[in-house]
Amino acid sequence: AYADYKALMQLTENMREKVALNILGSTDVPYQGEVFSFKGPFKKISMFDAILEHNPEFTPENVNDREFLAKFTQDVLKEQVKPGFGLGKLQTIVFEETVETKLRQPTFITEYPAETSPLARRNDDNPHITDRFEFFIGGRELANGFSELNDPIDQAERFQAQVAEKDAGDDEAMHYDADFVEALEYGLPPTAGEGIGIDRLVMLFADAPSIRDVILFPHMRRKEG
Repeated sequence: AYADYKALMQLTENMREKVALNILGSTDVPYQGEVFSFKGPFKKISMFDAILEHNPEFTPENVNDREFLAKFTQDVLKEQVKPGFGLGKLQTIVFEETVETKLRQPTFITEYPAETSPLARRNDDNPHITDRFEFFIGGRELANGFSELNDPIDQAERFQAQVAEKDAGDDEAMHYDADFVEALEYGLPPTAGEGIGIDRLVMLFADAPSIRDVILFPHMRRKEG
């Protein structure tokens, strides 16, 4: 409580560096032929700028053009574009398909679209983006954090938008959570939360090629016969 996503980014950075020093005695973490530097400060870049950086043929106008991104998603990425997909959803798809795997060294991606961040607080300067980050190493997401949305009216509207997207065919959209909205009506102080991919972090320090190598009870295939 009484923290925001920027405080969580700093905490994440400090924790990664300290864990590396405690386990390996160094901030250089070797993994499957690469070496990742856990020495801060880590790179921080918005999703919008990351798309431009890794797609040099794009202009800022392209990234803000729904029709352009829809055509690119269908024709180049060969991904289905459903009628309910707005600009933010398409920006997220393009980012995931063209940028994520290229984020090798520790990187914070910030300013995720509100359309794909239904629980995150809107940015004060731009209501179309949120105070949210995801943390990447080696092309994999290791953390997702944001300033929590504590406005019950905004949260109810976001849930309603998610329901509309689900009805339009978006399987990743959320259901309306009436209990959560009611809880927010009682009051929630400024709060930030983060989910950390512990298994993926252990993979790095164990130099394990597969997540199955570090999960205590991995899913097993049923034995035939």
